[in-house]
Amino acid sequence: MHPILQASASTNNSTVSDFDKLIEQSQGTAFEALGTMITFVAAFALLYYALKRVFKPALQRLLHSRDVDPTVVSLSMSIVEAVALLISIAAASTIAGFEVVMSAFATLTGAVALAVGFAAQDMVSNFVSGVFILRDEPFHVGDWIEWNDNEGVVREVQLRTSKIETFDNEVITVPNSHLANNAVTNPVSNDTLRITFLFGIDYDDDIEHAKQVILEEARSTPGTVSDPSPVVRLTELGDSYVGLTGAVWIADPTHSDYVKVRSDFVQAVKERFDAEGIDMPYPFTELTGEVSVSDPVMPPQRDATVND
Repeated sequence: MHPILQASASTNNSTVSDFDKLIEQSQGTAFEALGTMITFVAAFALLYYALKRVFKPALQRLLHSRDVDPTVVSLSMSIVEAVALLISIAAASTIAGFEVVMSAFATLTGAVALAVGFAAQDMVSNFVSGVFILRDEPFHVGDWIEWNDNEGVVREVQLRTSKIETFDNEVITVPNSHLANNAVTNPVSNDTLRITFLFGIDYDDDIEHAKQVILEEARSTPGTVSDPSPVVRLTELGDSYVGLTGAVWIADPTHSDYVKVRSDFVQAVKERFDAEGIDMPYPFTELTGEVSVSDPVMPPQRDATVND
């Protein structure tokens, strides 16, 4: 063979050999990365499942056995889930090979970094608010609360949100920052709760007699307590009525108790007023004067003309 042709063939063989080696190395790297990913996913799933199924229930039983407040238990479970997630990722990365796993996730991490940065502010705010709720104890799980024209019973306090069950059996998921940064009314935080209602009587009725009727019905309404004792005060002089505000107290209050006792109290007073001849006037409008009706004025008639 000619020396030039022989050199050319040798060069081609060398190029093909290098290309084959490159393909083999690429295949080896791909298989290694795939194996690493499979190892990572399997290790993560196993560790996360184990931590949630073993450690979380055990901690929950421990907290319940020590009569820890349900609000603390609820928030603690949310924190445990977040910690379990971080531990599982770290441990799975170590088992699979940290450098390889981080390289594989580098592109994904860069893609979501901006979104995480924007979301982190609200997440951190809600988490810190949850901690303040836990520390300040404005309410507990099971309490009836009112906020921003909403009301319901606290069912769960999580790491970022709280779940409130309305009295229509709906569930409202509220960010913790909304509850921590706004006024929250807790009607059941104390041992007793006052119930008031404004009764209107006619200006011609005996005020003292009406007050005595309200007091008697307040004392006999089931669910009320004698200490503090019921009271009645004249609080308004309306356009058509004299306003008497009756107040009774209930112990160990709940929303259902509040609604029932208030309804029974108002109904008993209304029936007693009817029996005693005490009027409960309502606003009305009286028109005075005269109304005259005159014959309608007919429009003038025009003669029809025809123009030729």
